[in-house]
Amino acid sequence: MTHHKRPEVEKRLARIEGHVHGIRKMVEDGRSYSEITQQISATISALESVTQVIVDDLVEATMTQTGKAEIKQSVQELREVIEKSS
Repeated sequence: MTHHKRPEVEKRLARIEGHVHGIRKMVEDGRSYSEITQQISATISALESVTQVIVDDLVEATMTQTGKAEIKQSVQELREVIEKSS
C-alpha cells in the first residue's frame, strides 16, 4: 500500500516527540500538575490527529485500488487499524 501522507505523518510525529520531551522537562522542573496534564491532553489530541491522517491515507489508498483482492486486503487492514485505535 502506498503512503501518500507519510511526510505529514512524520512531521506530526516529530512534533509529538517534542511535546513528550517538553512534558518530561516540565516534570523535572517541578511545574504544576495542572500545566503538565494540559500538555498531556494536547499530546493525546495530537496522537489522535495523526491516527486520523493515517486512517484517511488508508481509505484513500483503498478507494484507488483496482483489484478486488487488493481492496479486500486494504479494507481488512483498515478495520484492524480502527479497532486498535479505539
